[in-house]
Amino acid sequence: PNPYFHRPARTGRTLRPGPHYIKIYVKLNHNSPRILCVTNRLRNSELIDPVFQWHGPGGDLIAENSSVKITPTGTLIFRHFKYDMSGIYTCSLVFKPTAEQTEKNYLLKYVIYAYSDPNFYYEFTARYHAAPCNSIYNISFEKKLLQILSKLVIELSCEVTLLKSECHHVKMQKAGLQNEIFFTFTVSSLDTEKTNNPCQQKNCDTAKRLKKAKDLIERFFNQQVEVLGKRSEPLPEIYYIEGTLQMVWVNRCYPGYGINALIHPDCPDCCGIAFKSMVFGSDP
Repeated sequence: PNPYFHRPARTGRTLRPGPHYIKIYVKLNHNSPRILCVTNRLRNSELIDPVFQWHGPGGDLIAENSSVKITPTGTLIFRHFKYDMSGIYTCSLVFKPTAEQTEKNYLLKYVIYAYSDPNFYYEFTARYHAAPCNSIYNISFEKKLLQILSKLVIELSCEVTLLKSECHHVKMQKAGLQNEIFFTFTVSSLDTEKTNNPCQQKNCDTAKRLKKAKDLIERFFNQQVEVLGKRSEPLPEIYYIEGTLQMVWVNRCYPGYGINALIHPDCPDCCGIAFKSMVFGSDP
């Protein structure tokens, strides 16, 4: 999604309007859109002696600091938006329509949400015929397999992480016991903002890169089946068991965030911070 989303302004004409809030979604560690302290109708009107005052969860906002900028015309801009900057913000606008008329008061209410992109990744499971479960050869094979899989996807700025590796004795149908390793691993996108190896592809969309990584891994396991099928010698002690590769697409948010299209219809796929009590609580 884009770094921010906003809904058309809805305002009241007194200092205590009804519960109409303008929802703003700001991506974590990004700058916000320009948040106006005027209604749509007043944007093109002449205002005499306007006074703008922003108020946030921590009190009145000053004109400029490291995280906030307020322009002379009352426009608010957040810099490098953080989790704890989410909350209810109001802007009081006092002005005269003409020099002869009395002052008018407006109060604009905003609910500003921090959001992050979902944590997309693929989770794979695969089974291998194995050496005896206490054999060092299984451990050595596990390390080699992870190295191969990691090299397959590194140019896509993706990484492979082993979640679980377990050796079990499996009773086969109409046969005896055999040793099998059950692998569970994930393929996820590297955080290009924190790594020194950013995405080098023309299209660095996370979902597309992960799809390419998934295809490479599936091809790798299919090739193992083809190679084993062409062998004239006996099978090696450790080999991939055909048909056991399974994959699920996981779409999760980081702790403290959630996806809720009912609460956030303007940002249905965003991992947004949830603070309903702040939205429906008392005015700041």
